[in-house]
Amino acid sequence: MFILSELQQKNIVEAIKLAETNTSGEIKVHIEENCSSDNPMVRAEEVFKYLSLHKTALRNGVLFYLAYEDRKFAVLGDSGINNKVGQTFWDSTKDLLAKHFKDGDYEKGLCLGVEEAGKQLKAYFPYQSDDKNEISDEISRG
Repeated sequence: MFILSELQQKNIVEAIKLAETNTSGEIKVHIEENCSSDNPMVRAEEVFKYLSLHKTALRNGVLFYLAYEDRKFAVLGDSGINNKVGQTFWDSTKDLLAKHFKDGDYEKGLCLGVEEAGKQLKAYFPYQSDDKNEISDEISRG
């Protein structure tokens, strides 16, 4: 059983599309039941590469990774965005996610996290007229 309804998934995808309208950055949500590593950042790095987020032109991809059965998650940004926002941004985004995930509200946590990432991406990587959507906005599953 998947933890998000069709409507919840649609709302998250819409949040991604909205966040990406103002930036050349790419945002991806990946959800799976279990994390194959003790450390969710290790698994997020594997997923990041598998989904080719490291191949964006400006290295400004952001991954929201969630393993809901194991209650593990990670937020990972490529070097382009990472060099701009610093650790404080990632920590505050993880805190925001944790607050909602703790209550089982994965949809709200992910939507708000995506919104925050979109704001940072817009600030450092504004939308350009020749931008292409390099990564699918759909939620990927493990």
